[in-house]
Amino acid sequence: MSDTLKIFVVEDDPAYTKFLKYVLDLNPDFDVTCFASGKECIQALYENPDIITLDYSLPDMSGQDVLAEIHRYNSAIQVIVISAQEKIGTAVDLLKCGAYDYITKDEDTKNRLLNTINNARKNLSLIRQIDTLREEITGKYEFSNSIIGDSPAIQKVFKRLEKAVNTAITVSISGETGTGKELVAKAIHYNSPRSDKPFVAVNIAAIPSELMESELFGHEKGSFTGAATRRIGKFEEAEGGTLFLDEIGEMDLNLQAKILRALQEKELTRIGGNELIKLNFRLIVATHRNLAEEVQKGTFREDLYYRLLGMPVELPPLRERGNDIVLLAKYFLGSFSEENNLPVLRLSPEALEKLMKYNFPGNVRELRSIIELAAVMTEGDHIEASDITFNNAGKEQNFLYEEMSLKDYTFRIIQYYLEKYNNNVLKVAAKLDIGKSTIYRYLKEMEAEIS
Repeated sequence: MSDTLKIFVVEDDPAYTKFLKYVLDLNPDFDVTCFASGKECIQALYENPDIITLDYSLPDMSGQDVLAEIHRYNSAIQVIVISAQEKIGTAVDLLKCGAYDYITKDEDTKNRLLNTINNARKNLSLIRQIDTLREEITGKYEFSNSIIGDSPAIQKVFKRLEKAVNTAITVSISGETGTGKELVAKAIHYNSPRSDKPFVAVNIAAIPSELMESELFGHEKGSFTGAATRRIGKFEEAEGGTLFLDEIGEMDLNLQAKILRALQEKELTRIGGNELIKLNFRLIVATHRNLAEEVQKGTFREDLYYRLLGMPVELPPLRERGNDIVLLAKYFLGSFSEENNLPVLRLSPEALEKLMKYNFPGNVRELRSIIELAAVMTEGDHIEASDITFNNAGKEQNFLYEEMSLKDYTFRIIQYYLEKYNNNVLKVAAKLDIGKSTIYRYLKEMEAEIS
């Protein structure tokens, strides 16, 4: 917000107009323009005033009609009504219609007006800070900003999300651990009409089952041992906004029935209470499990499954996203370097090649950890292949995640054991029960294919 405050004075009495302009012009930060009618003021709104002082009794329009037109143009404009009327009902009606304040014309008008403008100015500053923060959040969670990638697999996800944001349809996000399910849920929320309302996330797997009902539905004081005060549950906290239930597949069967009822009836009763509380939120759920299989096993209710299905969004594992690995690695490296005041770092071609050959069982989350560790450990301005450290736990099994030829699988297995045993060909040959020449032949073929 600039230091200059643009103020419109709307007053049909020339003498009173002169008085108000004199009072306001005493402050060099105020840019004052006067109008004798409501119509003149409305026609000049394109100048975007910050504050308007408005006479209630104008020759062409009522103050209430002018106020409505102002707010129709821009509800952030602070309108201070100044009137000779002292009727409480009139003042209350105008305040209900959005007037910032109502001041009567008397000997104290000058002081009250200046105090009210100062307060309105603070209010304007707060509004603009909130608007800026909202723009930053919305920008942060634009699909192209929050979900990095241009692979066909992720573009398919973008198309789904674009269809989801402008409706209240339940969205069910599936994908392996670490694929970014909560990030996608936030992107949906902050690009939707509910973006200025709460985003409430609950990780079902992280809350003990005996506490889950209270966490979601809330409870009344004294409803059970330890309930010293009333508690509002997550369902109520999400009023008007979005409720994100992560790892929904971990929910206890008994609680599933209560969740289903609440979602169907769009109302709940807190534990120990009798009051019916209406619910209004957009629901997004996520799981790394296959819920259809859980239904078949009897661990997830079929009726709840169909209630939650809504629009399915399946997040691809990182190993199926091709060159997105490179894009994400560079993004994480840049972000981490900036946040930690590190010099500009780059990934060497060998480091990128090493990343592209890895299967990332931990998906995007694992890639981020690998890059951040490499940024800390590197000695130069380039991250080399030797700086890239993988968690080898379960790596052999991860070869099976991709559909590859037998030749490619052999390459991967040889490469894995060479890395594990520091390129000791004799040791790898003994472990795999193959000859050294076989290893050298495969290495030569690998090098030829890479080049």
